[in-house]
Amino acid sequence: MLALLCCCLLLAARCSDTWNVPGPGQPSSDLAAQIRDMYAKVMEIWRALTQRREADGGQDAGLHAVCRVQPSATLDAAQPRVTGLILFRQQGPGTKLEAFFDLEGFPAEPNSSSRAIHVHRFGDLSQGCESTGPHYNPLAVAHPQHPGDFGNFMVRDGRLWKYRAGLAASLAGPHSIVGRAVVVHAGEDDLGRGGTQASLEHGNAGHRLACCVVGASGSAPWARQAQEHAERWKRRRESGCATA
Repeated sequence: MLALLCCCLLLAARCSDTWNVPGPGQPSSDLAAQIRDMYAKVMEIWRALTQRREADGGQDAGLHAVCRVQPSATLDAAQPRVTGLILFRQQGPGTKLEAFFDLEGFPAEPNSSSRAIHVHRFGDLSQGCESTGPHYNPLAVAHPQHPGDFGNFMVRDGRLWKYRAGLAASLAGPHSIVGRAVVVHAGEDDLGRGGTQASLEHGNAGHRLACCVVGASGSAPWARQAQEHAERWKRRRESGCATA
């Protein structure tokens, strides 16, 4: 979009400058007026985009989405209540997806454990996470090749916090996950190696603990999480240096 606007600006500016100079074969005044009008409109769009970017604090103008995780409404009282936030960013259509996963409420087990997270077909939470349907699989391929097969995440002390890049899912295009559900499972994904049909459909990841619906958002939540991520790494490096 920006590249197209730049080309239009250059072309319109050149034509406008050229046609302000009288000479033989000069275009009609109507055509010159149309070009000047086009130049003014392009400049107006450019100013609007610039002001929008400045109002956004100069942050990136990529695609963003948020998913607020809540426990499934169908859980019995003995099941853990997992809550939290999943944030997505995509620099533009065709680029790889990034995500922050920040969840809590898992059992505080003595050893770390892994939990699977997947995108499911429907953004329908009317019957808890059970109504989100099967894995989102627009290309009809086997698990774990679905675009929303995010894999396993390590849980420590009841908390899951992870940044991942290079995800196959997308926030734009015909296979966008916006409006679909993200489901947190009780078990570990066998990554299609279980030797059964179920393994090739959903990785035998266990029942559905929590879920959310992916919704488009501004860039502010991502910026806050990215800053927290940077501060965590800084503290970790400082702690490592002090130990050494």
